[in-house]
Amino acid sequence: MTNLNTSIIYEETIPGASHWSMVVPAGHTLTLTDPEGGSNVSMLFYNPNNLLERYNAPDTLKCQHTFKLTKGHCLYSDMGRIFCSIIHDDTQWIDSVGGVANKQKVQDKWGARDYQTDRNAWLQNGYDSLLVEVAKYGLGKRDLAANINIFSKVKTDDEGALSFVESHSKAGDQVQLRFEMDTLVVLTTCPHPMNPASEYPNLPTELCLTKSAPISENDECLTSCDENGRGFENNRRYQCTHSHHHTSPTLSGAQS
Repeated sequence: MTNLNTSIIYEETIPGASHWSMVVPAGHTLTLTDPEGGSNVSMLFYNPNNLLERYNAPDTLKCQHTFKLTKGHCLYSDMGRIFCSIIHDDTQWIDSVGGVANKQKVQDKWGARDYQTDRNAWLQNGYDSLLVEVAKYGLGKRDLAANINIFSKVKTDDEGALSFVESHSKAGDQVQLRFEMDTLVVLTTCPHPMNPASEYPNLPTELCLTKSAPISENDECLTSCDENGRGFENNRRYQCTHSHHHTSPTLSGAQS
């Protein structure tokens, strides 16, 4: 939960079906809150000093021997470094495999609406939403790696079939990400591609940025597995040899 003793550096409510980005400096915590229940936040992570380094879903899951993500897990780059640690998760399950919907999937499920005709009542899709946001940093289609979906849960049965869990996130649920290195965070609040809702889910998310508390020797994310210890060491070595460090966040505001 948000540490009320820590002064808030930045906060904003991101409407549903929008996209947003921020360079979050190391040593800061981003708290995401689902104000109404049922939200979805699809997120990607990049190294702002080398945009070729980005979130790697297979390595993140493989090295921590998990299918879901939750408190105690770290999110890895493709260079073996840790972008951020999950230090709080009311939902106890963050989807790691569902991806985002494209224009055709949204049209097939909820009908066709476009911005020219329907303005802010149009039906945006997660893929195009992320694509518009990463373009601000010179990135494109080839740079959209597998994402995570905060506030969403996709489970599997014994045969390996995937299914979306409805009403997974409740009103007021929070997830906290503690950033271990400077990170470009890109997100969209478009609905999860597997959401079976009959009406297009247009749900907001609240963001709050604070300074992180110091990491203790028995920190759950640091000690949950040997690989995480090595990841933190990789971060330490990288930060010792790179002088680039943002003293304050830089952001791109929400766009519908």
